[in-house]
Amino acid sequence: MLNHVSVGVSRLDRSTAFYDAVLAPLGYSRLEALDFGTAYGIDYPSFWMTLPENGEAATVGNGVHIAFTAPDQAAVDAFHKAAIEAGGQCDGKPGLRPYAATYYAAFVRDPDGNKIEAVHLNEPYMPD
Repeated sequence: MLNHVSVGVSRLDRSTAFYDAVLAPLGYSRLEALDFGTAYGIDYPSFWMTLPENGEAATVGNGVHIAFTAPDQAAVDAFHKAAIEAGGQCDGKPGLRPYAATYYAAFVRDPDGNKIEAVHLNEPYMPD
């Protein structure tokens, strides 16, 4: 359904270091580094963090977050640990969530306040 997702950041150097650290445990790597932004993915740049095109300050969307698939619960734990060590803020420690029986996730805020999640499901998500 989605081709890519992008979040605005205020400093590329700081945000690139943060996302390099937190996405590595999930199996994602930096695929592009341009003067306006950096892209991550596995074989396609599906997540971008960029300076806003209009030149104004990057802002956070209330109620918006991005969830990255984790290969297992250990990767969720490693994502959370890496995020905190890289200057992120905890917004939900690793653990099971009420969204599905095996929904194991952690939430953090990046240095610009964007909310990101790592999630592992042992089974497909099936709404009631």
